[in-house]
Amino acid sequence: MRDAFAAHAADLLDADPRVAVVLADISADMFRDAAAAHPDRVINVGIREQLLIGVAGGLALAGLRPIAHTYAPFLVERAFEQVKLDFEHQGTSGVLVSVGASYDWAEGSFTHFSPRDVALFDTLPGWRVFVPGHAAEVPPLLDRAVDADEGVYLRLSLRRNAAPHGVGEPFTVLRHGTRAAVVAVGPVLDNVLAATEGLDATVVYTNTPRPLDTTALRELAAAAGDTVVMVEPYLEGTSDWLVSRALSDRPHRLLSIGVGREELRRYGTAAEHERLHGLDAEGVAARLRAFLG
Repeated sequence: MRDAFAAHAADLLDADPRVAVVLADISADMFRDAAAAHPDRVINVGIREQLLIGVAGGLALAGLRPIAHTYAPFLVERAFEQVKLDFEHQGTSGVLVSVGASYDWAEGSFTHFSPRDVALFDTLPGWRVFVPGHAAEVPPLLDRAVDADEGVYLRLSLRRNAAPHGVGEPFTVLRHGTRAAVVAVGPVLDNVLAATEGLDATVVYTNTPRPLDTTALRELAAAAGDTVVMVEPYLEGTSDWLVSRALSDRPHRLLSIGVGREELRRYGTAAEHERLHGLDAEGVAARLRAFLG
């Protein structure tokens, strides 16, 4: 996904004079040619993530559409004050593109984990969140992000599905059932498909969880006994408030599956974290079967 992002961002720099890319050393080698071609619109501030957001906010005030990029915990958690002040408070917007996701580089330890990032964006009004599940989904989502008027957070990951889905659609229905509507966000889709094999459940994919298509969700839930399961590759329960609000006028059941709140201190690999958080196919299947009885 990072390769697809860097290549397409370079194309956007060539095609659109409004686009600027701001880096904090991460991925700088992937923008070397673009920086040589556009030295005024590819800016590397070094390992200064708060400055990364401040510079991007200044470029937005000057009328550009900045793309700020680094590891998720540095882009969102470390620089959240600047996101609030230099974008939100100033009434401007930009595109924030992260790598690392929740625990992609597990060997890098807790400093490189960011399962709370989407939950933080939910505290700010109007931000879109895009979570591709395959590298082929990245360019069209980046186009949408650059063309948008709102702020956009594009969350890239090394975890991925075998094939792209749902580009341009808020929801893609991949399987129909009557006992539950299971919403898979981004790169957890293949695990969800494996986990629901043989279950009487609707499986829905989205790579644009914010804004969540609550109108479609209501219709899907109604056809599945008003039982909803959210499977997300970030903090468990992040979307609970949206689902509950969408279905607040009628009784419903909700199960959230995501990254747990417990800190796993033996860092291991991303696949091991996925398994220990119950986000692999076996873990999702076990939670689903217990929930559905």
